[in-house]
Amino acid sequence: MSKTALILRHLPFEDLGNFAPVLEGADYRLEQIEAGIDSLPDPLQADLVVILGGPIGVNDHQAYPFMAEERDWLVPRLEARRPTLGICLGAQLIASALGAKVSPMPHKEIGFRALALTDAGAHGPLRSLANVPVLHWHGEAFDIPAGACNLAATALCQTQAFALGSTILGLQFHPEAGELPGLERWLIGHSIELAQAGVAPGTLRRDAALHGPALRHAGQEMLKAWMAELPG
Repeated sequence: MSKTALILRHLPFEDLGNFAPVLEGADYRLEQIEAGIDSLPDPLQADLVVILGGPIGVNDHQAYPFMAEERDWLVPRLEARRPTLGICLGAQLIASALGAKVSPMPHKEIGFRALALTDAGAHGPLRSLANVPVLHWHGEAFDIPAGACNLAATALCQTQAFALGSTILGLQFHPEAGELPGLERWLIGHSIELAQAGVAPGTLRRDAALHGPALRHAGQEMLKAWMAELPG
């Protein structure tokens, strides 16, 4: 019998990317939910929940009320320690639902750079990402939730990933993306943000060509290692 992976998506082009074949290969049936449009189901029902990234923030709930709805929807799932993976905005939502602060950074972090893994990160599923430049694309950052382990950092952001036990993982960066031609959709969709941040699309294309294939392999290995530790 196949398992269910509920995918909560905030933008069509910020999708599962390179994670999709890993989940399908592990016999997960993927169910897509469009944030702000589709109704949220029972938070405990799916075998796995993956919350993806997006350009809005956890603290934008007054302009986008579904941000608060998503955060509150996560609370009972996290309390039950049901398998949950958050990427970028998804990780910020998990952190906020666990009571941690999410706040703007002094400077946006957009581009490819390697992580500095903590001891916990180096001995867990993130070990495959050691020395591999990953894609960063965020202007806010989370505090590490109470009881969770800080797994990685960069010079611009000291809280790049956290784990709460073996079933909850939050990643500020994007191990599922960063390879051409798929990244071109990000460059088009986020063109205004790139211009405001002074980031040249050509630089991202160059780095994607250089680092994208290695990131695809490392990211998929990371996901496989994390799923191998899930119960059942």
